[in-house]
Amino acid sequence: MRFAILLLSGFLLITCAQKPSLKPGIWRGVLEIQGEQLPFNFEAKADESGSYDVIIHNGEERLVLDEVTFQDDSVNIVLHVFDAYLRAAVKGDSLVGLFNLNYNPSYKVPFKARFGQDFRFIVPATNTVTKDFTGKYEVQFFNAKDTSRAIALISQTGASATGSFLTSTGDYRYLEGSILNDTLHLSTFDGNHLYVFEITKPNDSTLLGGHWLGKSRFRNWAGKKNENAKLPDAESLTYLKEGYDKIEFSFPDVNGNKVSLADDRFKNKVVIVQMSGTWCPTCMDETKFLAPWYDANKDRGVEIVGLAYERKPDFTYASERVKKMKAKFNVNYEFLIAGVDDTAKASETLPMLNRVIGFPTTLFIGKDGKVKHIHTGFEGPATGIYYEQFKERFNQIVNELLAENPA
Repeated sequence: MRFAILLLSGFLLITCAQKPSLKPGIWRGVLEIQGEQLPFNFEAKADESGSYDVIIHNGEERLVLDEVTFQDDSVNIVLHVFDAYLRAAVKGDSLVGLFNLNYNPSYKVPFKARFGQDFRFIVPATNTVTKDFTGKYEVQFFNAKDTSRAIALISQTGASATGSFLTSTGDYRYLEGSILNDTLHLSTFDGNHLYVFEITKPNDSTLLGGHWLGKSRFRNWAGKKNENAKLPDAESLTYLKEGYDKIEFSFPDVNGNKVSLADDRFKNKVVIVQMSGTWCPTCMDETKFLAPWYDANKDRGVEIVGLAYERKPDFTYASERVKKMKAKFNVNYEFLIAGVDDTAKASETLPMLNRVIGFPTTLFIGKDGKVKHIHTGFEGPATGIYYEQFKERFNQIVNELLAENPA
């Protein structure tokens, strides 16, 4: 009897000590922001060793999260290069927890998930879809302080839709959702953006909507269908002040060594300067474009140097974020720690510029050391034809600068 009790006790101890696990397959996650539900889908995969990947789905995007660990009854999912994570108690088919920011411990958003649910928004039993939201719209956002312009790109198939918003400083990446009784609902969660859109179409050419951003921001907006809609020229927004034709800086690399454009490695080369931050999903889209492009073109006499503007002024913090990003994206060009994620303060680091209005901002420098072009923002892959046009223009500029013979 005593032996049986000991055996049972041992079994219970082993059972209690077993770590939780995620059921492999599709899940539906929900983040609660401002009383609204932000749904997204993700897939859990486990290999033979018991290691997990979580793959977030946003439209065509597949964001692979490969830092998944378990502690006590909970799973911890690091959100790619971002200084954020999901932590949730595992309860069979359910997860209950929080979205957290490491650099801002007070920023927490309720999170829950359910296994086996492959839909995004909950479709009512009777769903009427008579509106077609497909098209290109000239958009104006409104809030208490100001207004801003954008272009909405929406594609609808039946009751499902995808899209993005293109602004002067970038895009809203991959939005996905459904039409529920003639109201379009879109959302995205890419590890950093927490966006929900609710859109109505009062007539054939007009959209009206609300945009929830994270825990506290909200904007109303209106859009007018316009296939010829344009934003201000991305190469006209940031420029050199009168009397300047070059930029100068001296910033530390991730190991603390100072780097300047006067260094030998940059002489007689075309240099691309990327102003960005690891917290910025659009900047990371640009980095994913630039990293393989650099590997394929560096022998042509081109250098890229990234200037990182991070969430904290602490060098150790910033350099660790950049090191992680470089490893994730296999970035082989130099990154320097330039400042913090504030456009006014970023402008102070390069005082020869009129202003920096957003991240990323990309500068093209000729072999003579002079600034030839400055591009604000990045038209990422979610923008379709705009992304293709950006790549075409990018290569055109570089080819023209490589063909120049400095005096």
